[in-house]
Amino acid sequence: MARAADVAAYLSRLETERGYSPHTIAGYRRDLTMLVSLHEQASRKQDWNTITDGHLRRWVAQLARQGLGPKSIARMLSAWRGFFDALADAGKVDINPVRTVRAPKPPRRLPKALSVDQAMQLVAEPEPDGGDTRLERIRDQAIIELLYSSGLRLSELTSLDVAYVHGGRAGYRSLSWLDQDAAEVTVQGKGGKKRSVPVGGPAMAALHAWCRVRRDWLLQHPEREIPALFITRRGTRLCNRSVQLRIKQLAIRRSSSASVHPHVLRHSFASHLLQSSGDLRAVQELLGHANISTTQIYTALDFQRLAAVYDAAHPRARRRE
Repeated sequence: MARAADVAAYLSRLETERGYSPHTIAGYRRDLTMLVSLHEQASRKQDWNTITDGHLRRWVAQLARQGLGPKSIARMLSAWRGFFDALADAGKVDINPVRTVRAPKPPRRLPKALSVDQAMQLVAEPEPDGGDTRLERIRDQAIIELLYSSGLRLSELTSLDVAYVHGGRAGYRSLSWLDQDAAEVTVQGKGGKKRSVPVGGPAMAALHAWCRVRRDWLLQHPEREIPALFITRRGTRLCNRSVQLRIKQLAIRRSSSASVHPHVLRHSFASHLLQSSGDLRAVQELLGHANISTTQIYTALDFQRLAAVYDAAHPRARRRE
């Protein structure tokens, strides 16, 4: 079918020309498959020009009634908008009908961040825990220290190599890596954008300890050759889901909170750094945000903290009964 072929060609361009990750490509595929399905229900014609902004508004209303949230609808419209732009460039449509369609406004939600005391409790040096191997204890401590020290995304953390590798087995080349001498990590973030982020002293100490354990494990298993910084007991790269589960378990053991996940540590990093420095632009660079408006949400967290201090300390803050 012509519609499916156009979608496949567009996804291929996103992957090869823009370097989008498999996860992002999968999201675009779901959104564009929905567009094709809605188009098929509305018209038997394969021509994309038959889609109008009226169709799109009805479809958005239909999806909202079915329970799709404002954020998901906005993401879907963004995928459709980019797709129609590509069709317009190829001369397959006269105009982009998505340009005049707006998604419902989502409720503003502040990111969840730990207090400084909670963060310190979470990254505290662990006692030997039953059920965990020494490798797991030291590795998990390095992970949680690095997430809080450098504000990495989960995918950036798990893609880290122990050092920069170029020209290894099958021409492998590192996309993200640790530089122990410079005490920094270089990561490839969203849209293939690279950035270097410093690593604090406690995090580097935890990473040095982990690298020693990792090296000893590899010496005992010379058949394994893996560039990944964080590995499992079987010598494979640690996956995103495993990191999420390990951090959740650590949070329960150390702070009795089951709701801590890797992105909470990223939010905490940004919030605490902004509280101390007041430098929004620097926080934007360290987080790898393309637009400073994305970073500005942490100013609301900072105000929220100040308001809580005021309410707790000032005698006139609250009406006393």
